Amino acid sequence: MSMIRIGIDTGGTFTDVVAVDEETGRQASTKTPSTPADPAEGFMAGIHKILARLGADAADVAAVVHGTTVATNRLLEGKVDRLGFVTTEGYAHVLEIARQSVPDGYGNSYFWVKPPRIVPADLVRTVGGRLAHDGSELRPFSEDDAVAAARFFRDRGIATIGVCFLHSYANPEHELRMRDVLAREHPDAVVSISAEVLREYREYERSVTTLVDAAVKPSIARYVRTIADRLATLRDTGEPPPFYVMKSNGGVLSADEVVRQPISTVLSGPAAGALGAAVVAQAAGLASVLTLDGGGTSTDVAVVVDGHPALTTEGSVGAYPSKIPMIDVVTVGAGGGSIAWLSPEGTLKVGPRSAGADPGPLCYGTGGTEPTVTDAHLLLGRIPPHLLGGEIPLDIGAARSGITELAGRLGLTPERCAAGILEISAWNQANALRQVTVTRGMDVRDFHLVSFGGSGSLLACRLADVLGLAGVLVPPDPGNLSAYGLLTVDVRNDYVRTAVARHAVVDPDAVGKIFDDLRAEADAALAREGFPAGERRFLRTADLRYFGQAYEVRVDVPDGPVTTALADAVAGAFHAAHRRLYGYDFARDARQEVEWVNLRVTGVGPIARPALRVAPGGTGAAPRTSRPVDFGDGRTATAIYDRTALGAGDTVAGPAVVEEFGSTVPVHPGFRAVVDAHGNLLITREAPDEPTD
Repeated sequence: MSMIRIGIDTGGTFTDVVAVDEETGRQASTKTPSTPADPAEGFMAGIHKILARLGADAADVAAVVHGTTVATNRLLEGKVDRLGFVTTEGYAHVLEIARQSVPDGYGNSYFWVKPPRIVPADLVRTVGGRLAHDGSELRPFSEDDAVAAARFFRDRGIATIGVCFLHSYANPEHELRMRDVLAREHPDAVVSISAEVLREYREYERSVTTLVDAAVKPSIARYVRTIADRLATLRDTGEPPPFYVMKSNGGVLSADEVVRQPISTVLSGPAAGALGAAVVAQAAGLASVLTLDGGGTSTDVAVVVDGHPALTTEGSVGAYPSKIPMIDVVTVGAGGGSIAWLSPEGTLKVGPRSAGADPGPLCYGTGGTEPTVTDAHLLLGRIPPHLLGGEIPLDIGAARSGITELAGRLGLTPERCAAGILEISAWNQANALRQVTVTRGMDVRDFHLVSFGGSGSLLACRLADVLGLAGVLVPPDPGNLSAYGLLTVDVRNDYVRTAVARHAVVDPDAVGKIFDDLRAEADAALAREGFPAGERRFLRTADLRYFGQAYEVRVDVPDGPVTTALADAVAGAFHAAHRRLYGYDFARDARQEVEWVNLRVTGVGPIARPALRVAPGGTGAAPRTSRPVDFGDGRTATAIYDRTALGAGDTVAGPAVVEEFGSTVPVHPGFRAVVDAHGNLLITREAPDEPTD
């Protein structure tokens, strides 16, 4: 029987793989170098490697779940084909006007230049016709304008087109007619319409989100098709096993559905890590934590409250706003491959440029020419002279040579330069953690940190000091936690409809009708995914605000018929949520009206989660060996522990280094790590000795 589920997370440096045998409960994990030129090659190498580790046959694969950065990387690197944009007559410059927000505040406004628009002005076409905010037609759709626009793009070889008409969230008819015209006049075009991508108001964000969807649609389709074709070679029948892709909102979709909703994958990889960390933290008795996923290129941080990662619809991908629901992740260019360099002013900088997987850090010996964070860790002895249990040897001489050259330009010793590189990298990560907490009204000192990823735990103790964290939790096999997270998530689809109305006059029947329509869409999608009717779950939420505010607060809407009493309860929940977020509300001020804005339904198809492993009892394992390690005060003989030899209750006092196949945890002087029942390392600062008379 096919009982093995495999999670594969493709990162910038390594492809992480976790597999679970659902019949026996056995789990295994591994890593393999990523292959940026052809990500599918590294993907399949990971499949074969994990099957060999399990001693299983390809026919035993029941499902594959994948976290990918294909869509994200194409947008961040600007590798998108030329796009065309069709909008309402009179609104040709909606992309040029954009929003007034200036990065880094108004102090930068004198020097900031708007980045290039996702579609240049000469590739924008307008079509006559106009809808009112309630969806009623003010002017009829111009078939002649639509035909002219379609032929314009066809004649210029523009094969990827986004369509966004004013108020189409209330009535999609004009956009559907435009798509029909494009299909007739320009049949080779790939088209996205806003009524299917984001049925929500605010025309600029809706336009850009639709164009981002169109931009990644061809590449995602090719990538998913390539993976499916290669997975088909696993079986004699030529049929691939069920193949799911992680979404930004914390759910998964079948590959066929992802091709219909490619924008939903733009933060696929980081979302899986946050979800895996939430599962591990809950099992450890920590409901609210910060998560830090350190990779080769970047570090992703998020907040988990009451077991659930925070969601947002105000995210962005690079310079492009994207209003799809996504886990609220902040990314900073501070990974193991981040390059150390000198600014024109002569100051030391780290990142955001990365050596990535190819050519990689200097110590990889594969062509890297600039020192990186990994080289600094190696020079100071904080990581062993190899990766992946010896599969990838590291050249400490190459690391020292590169850092020595940089240190000479700074007037430092190589060791002090390496320590400076790590200090800057730690502060880069700390600032990202402050961004998701302090700037949003939370006290970072109230949280534990769950650190994972290949490089995620290397600076854990320094982050605890800088931020005053309650402690740091490092799960077993932290380098593969994102891949594990892929096996813990449900199929999930989000649907939204803008329906602006003052609370005093909101029509419960109209609200109920919209919720029913959205639920029907979610139900149909889950049926296509193969979930029986009895297993499908639906969650309702609404975005509310005080009249006159620009942005909304999302609150849950209980199940059941929408009545005046239920609407009042939702408004009450909004007041409470507003107070939690901003410290005040207007619940007792009748002059400040509540306004309903968006209605949302999420369809969930549950997938069984693998059980967390239970650690064997500790035996007080002795260090495996020792080596000189520099923790900032010169080199000192340091105990090196094999993590697989540690059991529940074992304690490791710093200075020490805990090593395993995919990652390393330096335990600084003054800290200690205790192994819990699931094999997690809980790192805390040791209490100071009591003063004596």
